[in-house]
Amino acid sequence: MSRDKGDEAIRRPRMTPEREVELLVATIDVLHEVSYDELSMDLVAARARCSKATLYRLWPGKPQIVAAALYATRPMKPEEIDTGTLRGDLLAMAELLGPHGQKDVPLFAALAHAVLTDENLADAVRETLLESWFADLIEVVDRAVERGELSRRPSATDFLPQILLSVMLTRPMFEGKPADADYLTRCVDHALLPALLHS
Repeated sequence: MSRDKGDEAIRRPRMTPEREVELLVATIDVLHEVSYDELSMDLVAARARCSKATLYRLWPGKPQIVAAALYATRPMKPEEIDTGTLRGDLLAMAELLGPHGQKDVPLFAALAHAVLTDENLADAVRETLLESWFADLIEVVDRAVERGELSRRPSATDFLPQILLSVMLTRPMFEGKPADADYLTRCVDHALLPALLHS
């Protein structure tokens, strides 16, 4: 007795979270080798050793899979950082971001141009990556308010995500050096922390 196709679809194993991350890592790997314009679902499928249909079941198109890949492989997950102090949390971020400064800056710089010229990519990056990541960063400040380190959320909080990303992208341009953990630590102590404590 043959089974109904609907029954087969129901019984088909769902993709595991680990396998989904593998697909997203493959996307980033390909992006390190080709430009966003040259990236295709075919290239990602070949690198991830899956069918293109598998990718399209999870993501509508190239902008969405790239945004998801950036979020899944982000070097820093602020929601996992809680050292007990605002400075400790910010320094923990710097320590995690530093090693990625040199490796990922060329990718981020290239994607920044793509975001400016591709509206679909811009929308996907903002919705999938930036809004969630920025909210996580701001949560670090909100925890400091809850602990009593700050009396309220400082107005400088609105600039925290942009400053962190900016120093990573611009130090190689201005000084020819990556924004390593030492540089980011100095940024925390001499720029971010004073701004948060006195605004």
